[in-house]
Amino acid sequence: MSASPSPPVIKFLPAAILLGGAGWGGVVWLVLYTLPTVGARWLFFLCWFLALTGTSLPIAAFLNRRFPGATPATPNVIVRQAIWVGLYGSLLAWLQIGRVVTPALALLLAVGLILIEWLLRLRERGMWRP
Repeated sequence: MSASPSPPVIKFLPAAILLGGAGWGGVVWLVLYTLPTVGARWLFFLCWFLALTGTSLPIAAFLNRRFPGATPATPNVIVRQAIWVGLYGSLLAWLQIGRVVTPALALLLAVGLILIEWLLRLRERGMWRP
């Protein structure tokens, strides 16, 4: 196997702890100490995005290391995949405020984001030279 493996999970832990700590701390503070005004709602979405991204960062790194693809995942790819998780969770929370989210819509959003990531990885694989 000539391809170098994905970076180890330990390289992503400082960023995951920083993002997850700030995000989850912000979510807890907002839920306990603020009223749901417009500014607090936008701050909630930001904190929720940070919390989900930070939590999924080591999981994405582990999965890319455990199940390597044809091209090794770079740190940028792993961070991008964690950002997709944060974006998906934030979109679902935003849609839930208007009571618009349904299981079919949630599945459609997930399939759309997975398709975008797959196309990006397909493009990277076409440009990759061993």
